[in-house]
Amino acid sequence: MATLAKYNLSGEKIGSAKVSESLATAEANTQMIKDYIVALRENQRQWSANTKGRSEVVHTTAKPFKQKGTGRARQGMLVSPQYRGGGIVFGPKPKFDQHVRINQKERKKAIRCLIGEKIRAGRFHIIESTSLDEPKTKAVASLLKQAGAEGKRALFLGEGEYMEVEHEDVVHKVSVKSSKHSNFIKSLRNIPKVSFALAKNISGYDVMIAHDIYVTAPALQELEEWLCNE
Repeated sequence: MATLAKYNLSGEKIGSAKVSESLATAEANTQMIKDYIVALRENQRQWSANTKGRSEVVHTTAKPFKQKGTGRARQGMLVSPQYRGGGIVFGPKPKFDQHVRINQKERKKAIRCLIGEKIRAGRFHIIESTSLDEPKTKAVASLLKQAGAEGKRALFLGEGEYMEVEHEDVVHKVSVKSSKHSNFIKSLRNIPKVSFALAKNISGYDVMIAHDIYVTAPALQELEEWLCNE
C-alpha cells in the first residue's frame, strides 16, 4: 500500500491516506493508451459538416454569357464551382456513425495507468472534503497556492451520492443526483484551468491533461473499487 499526505482546504497537512498498490504501481502498454485517447477524441466529433454540390445549389441555370464571340472561355452556368456561390467540389458531407468502440477492460487499465503515473510523479493529492458552507473562491485558491499548483491545470474529484434499491432480493447501489458539491463547484468558477468531476465520471483524457489531481478520501475509495477490481 502506498501512503499519500492528506490536506484540508487550507492546504495544511492533517494526516495521511493509503492508496491501493495496484493503483499506485499500475502500468499499461503505451500504444493501448494512445489508441484509447484517440478513440475518445474521435468520439467527440459531430461529423455534421455539410456542403452543397452544384446539383444542390439553388441558382439560375442560365449561361453567364453567350457561348461564342466574347473571347472568353465558355461557361455553362453560375452554379459551377469556379463561381462564388457555386457548388463545392469534394466538400465534406455528414458521415455515417463514426463511433469508435472502446473496450471497457482497456479503458479501466488506461485510466488506472494514467492515475498511477500522477501518483508516482507526486501530482496526485488527497483532500479532506469538498464541504463548504457557502461558495468561496478564496478557499480553493489558497489550497492551490499552498500546493504550488497556482495557474496550472487542476482536476478535483469528488464522491458520488448513492441509494440502495432492492430488486428480487438483490440490493443495488444506484447513483442519484446530489447537491453536496454545489458550493465547491461554484467556488471553482472564477479560477481558470480548474475543473471538478465525480470520480466515476472521469475519462483518461481528463486525467492526462490535468497537471495535478485532488481527490477526496471517499472518491479515492470509489476509484479503487472501480479500477482495481477486475
